[in-house]
Amino acid sequence: MAKEKHVSETPATRFLKQHKIAFTEHPYDYVDHGGARESSRQLGFPLNQVAKTLIMEDENGKPLIIVMHGDCEVSTKNLARQINVKRVTPCTPAVAERNSGYQVGGTSPFATRKAMPVHIEETLLAYPVIYVNGGRRGYLVGVSPVDLQSALKARAVNVAMPATPS
Repeated sequence: MAKEKHVSETPATRFLKQHKIAFTEHPYDYVDHGGARESSRQLGFPLNQVAKTLIMEDENGKPLIIVMHGDCEVSTKNLARQINVKRVTPCTPAVAERNSGYQVGGTSPFATRKAMPVHIEETLLAYPVIYVNGGRRGYLVGVSPVDLQSALKARAVNVAMPATPS
């Protein structure tokens, strides 16, 4: 019988426990620039159920979070239109880390350093469980997307587009 990896608590898991949100823990071996594709491969989860947490900003530099399928990209034009701003762009890694309090590659939508509006790709809500970062590199948590939406007051948006091949 294989010994399970012990994962210490993170701000994200503390948040989930405080809000009585059921979650499962899924550690994996972090690979630089592996992203959702690598965690999906290692854990055997469908890539479209592994959600990435992206920190973006509007034209005024106001940060926001978008939770997106691991196999999709965000249409920033559609996102800007749906949230009534002129423009949305990805933050630099340094700005994303400063706003979230998490290292890029370990960004969770839960318990961010700075309060930011959260948006979730609407099609993620159809799954019984999605796998999002648990607050450190190499660590996903499985949660109900409806619980995530409720706890974070996340607004559903329809902004997914197929990822360009890398």
